[in-house]
Amino acid sequence: MLIVFIRALILYTIVVITMRIMGKRQIGQLQPFELVIAVLIAELAGIPMSDTDIPLINGVVAILTLLISQVFLSYITLKSNRARKVVCGAPSILIENGKIAEKELRRLRYNINDLIEQLRLKNYANISDVEYAILETDGQLSVIPKSSKRPVITEDLHIAAEYEGLPLSLVIDGRVIDKNLHALGKDREWLVQQVQAMGFGSCKEILFASLDSSGNLFTQRKTGG
Repeated sequence: MLIVFIRALILYTIVVITMRIMGKRQIGQLQPFELVIAVLIAELAGIPMSDTDIPLINGVVAILTLLISQVFLSYITLKSNRARKVVCGAPSILIENGKIAEKELRRLRYNINDLIEQLRLKNYANISDVEYAILETDGQLSVIPKSSKRPVITEDLHIAAEYEGLPLSLVIDGRVIDKNLHALGKDREWLVQQVQAMGFGSCKEILFASLDSSGNLFTQRKTGG
């Protein structure tokens, strides 16, 4: 039993490191070759994990081989457009100039009901509102609406919008994030003054606090804090 536990722990660690090296994409965003490698890695880890008669090194070597293959293919597709097209494929236009591309739908075995469903998920219930719909290589559908159906932005209204950066977290579960404070040119003394002015005895009472680019401090007290 102890041997199984140790083998499972080792393989789990190797798989986590392997997936971390492969990148931070979700399953739905993986290219076909990346998805195949992810599935194979899971299978290769499961066999020696459950069967102690199989040497652990066999599973480790197989997983590392797939990892090297994935890194190599990723590098090749990064450097070569031709290789990227062969390995990953090319985007397909399903709606062009407001018209459904029937031949492309048939070639991809992608029916109109699927297309309408994906458009609804993108908040386009009426297909006549769409200028272009492009099926990307990872299976996601990109939609470009007709100019008359596009959302109004500040540029259309000739309004100069103020810069909006990302808010920085200053306190998480009572713990001060000093790195973010330093990035803002602030220190703990400034933070303590701010939270005390908002009715907190100390930062330990705060569940979350962040500062946006406009200088607005958001805080939320811990439950029962």
